[in-house]
Amino acid sequence: MQKKIILTGDRPTGKLHLGHYVGSLSNRVNLQDKYEQFILIADLQALTDNAERPEILKQNIIEVTLDYLAVGIDPKVSTIFIQSQVPELTELTFYFMNLVTVPRLQRNPTVKTEIKQKNFGSGVPVGFFVYPISQAADITLFKANLVPVGVDQLPMIEQTNEIVRKFNSTYEPIFVEAEALVPKDAGRLPGIDGQAKMGKSLGNAIYLSDDADTLQKKIMSMFTDPTHLKVEDPGKIEGNTVFTYLDYFASDKKTVMEMKEHYQKGGLGDVKVKKYLNEILQELLKPIRERRQHFAKDISYIENIVRAGTEKAKIKASQTMQEVRKAMKLNYF
Repeated sequence: MQKKIILTGDRPTGKLHLGHYVGSLSNRVNLQDKYEQFILIADLQALTDNAERPEILKQNIIEVTLDYLAVGIDPKVSTIFIQSQVPELTELTFYFMNLVTVPRLQRNPTVKTEIKQKNFGSGVPVGFFVYPISQAADITLFKANLVPVGVDQLPMIEQTNEIVRKFNSTYEPIFVEAEALVPKDAGRLPGIDGQAKMGKSLGNAIYLSDDADTLQKKIMSMFTDPTHLKVEDPGKIEGNTVFTYLDYFASDKKTVMEMKEHYQKGGLGDVKVKKYLNEILQELLKPIRERRQHFAKDISYIENIVRAGTEKAKIKASQTMQEVRKAMKLNYF
């Protein structure tokens, strides 16, 4: 039986960055020919903290889709669709809400972290608070059993599987548990300022669409070792963002190791290390940026891709919801 994949990590909040690439985008490209892949643009989840600015979502949907195509997502084999345009997702989310307690949501570490990052305090919107339930509906409605995610999303998969087991035991076993597929040796890519997370709101992201000059400026401003004041001074590798990026993106591991040893002994300056990283990232992002610019010339083509993908997703969603209503005995007539 062919495994199905749905990816729920991309809210349309703007252009995608290297953190997305490391966390899941590269996985999607590698897996799309092997599995049936559904890629969800989670605009409803984006509304949880943009409810007063819904007009920005359309352009953000275009931006995200452009990034998908630029990295190599093929709309002929991967289904790209918009969350809000599949009403069955909202219906299933509502049903799942009866299977999850408030204390359980409060224990979700991903939710706790994001609430803190967004400075909601006690004013967290209900929609944001329950978005793990929405993600569970995203995954289960398409009966996905393999979900590529970053490590920060593992609690979401755990909670999804709890909901699956609760539904199957309460009603009928129609859903399957999801397996998280985390990129090998990939944790969360830090921001260029050394913070634990790269994000638009934090102003510390390298975007897939950044031009060459912008990319170079960001790399040259990256956080390193604040105690490494002179070239001859010994430097620290731990927490040094430049070396963290080299570990992710440099294919020549021997050179990176030699640079680390040299840096720790002293005699290797931050500028030289950053220039090496710049060469690597420029090579990685140049073809992505060029493909993006090519697709951006025809926005109607982008809109048609999302429209066609959404119609395909609706068919699958309708089929699953018929099973759900039957299992819950909601097919009254």
